Amino acid sequence: MRDTRPLATTKEVAEYLGVPPRTLDKWASAEAGPMFSKIGRHRRYRWTDVEKYVDDQTKVRASA
Repeated sequence: MRDTRPLATTKEVAEYLGVPPRTLDKWASAEAGPMFSKIGRHRRYRWTDVEKYVDDQTKVRASA
């Protein structure tokens, strides 16, 4: 099933991730961070891609 939520802005994703919008700008230029689409000159994010990015950042703690 296709995600029907509106595409997210840089500001919305930055708030969700708890980082400054400038961090997303840096990640985008370094080809890091969540995947995004260019709509005209605007960067837009699918929420499923943002959630996948967060999931991919999860680290498994080694048992002591």
